[in-house]
Amino acid sequence: MYDDYQRLLVEKSGRLATVTLNRPEQRNAVDHQMHVELARIWVDLAHDDDVFAVLLTGSGDFFSVGGDVKGMKDRPAGDVAKEGAVLDPGGARRIVYNMLDLDKPVVCAINGHAIGLAATVALLSDITVASTAAKIADTHVKVGLVAGDGGAVIWPLLIGPSRAKEMLLRGLLVDGAEAERIGLVNHAVPPGEVLPLAREIAQELADGATWAIRWTKLAVNKQLKQQLNLILDTSMALEIATFNTEDHQEAVRAFIEKRKPEFTGR
Repeated sequence: MYDDYQRLLVEKSGRLATVTLNRPEQRNAVDHQMHVELARIWVDLAHDDDVFAVLLTGSGDFFSVGGDVKGMKDRPAGDVAKEGAVLDPGGARRIVYNMLDLDKPVVCAINGHAIGLAATVALLSDITVASTAAKIADTHVKVGLVAGDGGAVIWPLLIGPSRAKEMLLRGLLVDGAEAERIGLVNHAVPPGEVLPLAREIAQELADGATWAIRWTKLAVNKQLKQQLNLILDTSMALEIATFNTEDHQEAVRAFIEKRKPEFTGR
């Protein structure tokens, strides 16, 4: 079932499946193929009767730095809508909804930096364990884009609208310890303890009262889905619109040239 995945490594041990974002040489940056696989994996896990809980993490020293900014430079305009996830079933909309539709609990080991869409995926997990050294942020605005792929939904739910707006509008990074303090993640521990603690929690859930755990998750997720239905289509449409702005193109050029962007409002 999982042999043809190219960007995700899926390993099963007893009732527990471990899903690893697996592009360590690119700091697990999310390209189009990973988009597709991040949408599909939750469906495959839902249909796998041998899996009772999921542990999600990243390979190497990063969870994921998010979207591949360098890859945005040469993307044709026609591809923006596809990869922006409104028309592409492998896009962010399917990632988010398929993840929340999975009734099996997901524990995320945020072993390193989690940025942009990767932060959204991590924070949509049911329980999060972050490294105190990890930086978590939704930096869409830093590349001239709307935080459209779920950040506008999950950040306010976790830390409140006022604090979330400052984080999203300024593209601020928060370390694991501060993320725990403000309620963005459940636990923050030293780097070497992240995966063991996350695995311990995931195994506890895998061995627990199956239907009580699954249906409790589905009940709580009703609130998340309500917010998604209210916000996500609009935020993604606005994100697609910002792909076509000069400010976005300038941000990409500045990123590649390693300089501060000069935004003009065009």
